Amino acid sequence: MGKIIVAVDVKRAPATSRNFLAYVDDGRLNGTEFYRSARKKADPKTGYIQGGIRTNLRRALPPVTHEPTTRTGIKHDHATISMARKDRLGSATGNFFLTVGDTYYMDATANYAGYAAFGRVVAGMPVVKRILAVPTSGGTGPMKGQMIDNPVKIIRARRLDGIPRPTGYPKAWLIWER
Repeated sequence: MGKIIVAVDVKRAPATSRNFLAYVDDGRLNGTEFYRSARKKADPKTGYIQGGIRTNLRRALPPVTHEPTTRTGIKHDHATISMARKDRLGSATGNFFLTVGDTYYMDATANYAGYAAFGRVVAGMPVVKRILAVPTSGGTGPMKGQMIDNPVKIIRARRLDGIPRPTGYPKAWLIWER
């Protein structure tokens, strides 16, 4: 559907940024998909899209420490990139989401851990908005009706600057996914 360029904030969210860049540098996001479009009921042109490795443990790296927005100061404004996680802290691996519109309900508070925002979309927001608008169905629980009917392929994720630092971990998916 087009290119999306993100800038990660390695100063304020170092662990989360390093984690995301490890997936990029290893090629673990290549060939994955944007599989979820969570539109707000009150304003369907806002929400977030989620992509990454889903539950593919062959692509997974060890989970990353949670860096809440109360520590990093990176809020879930329009065009934020943030790590998806399970119900427990420290469970984020290779799934992320991109926001369309402000999604401050994902920020940490005194009683809520929130999600780990770690950067911004700096180019390609029209692509993100097109993905947000694709048909959805399926899913259960909080994801009911949010699974993209025809997931959008992430062809390649790569650094535009800096030196790639591959992890050296095995790339088991290359054997199984041909």
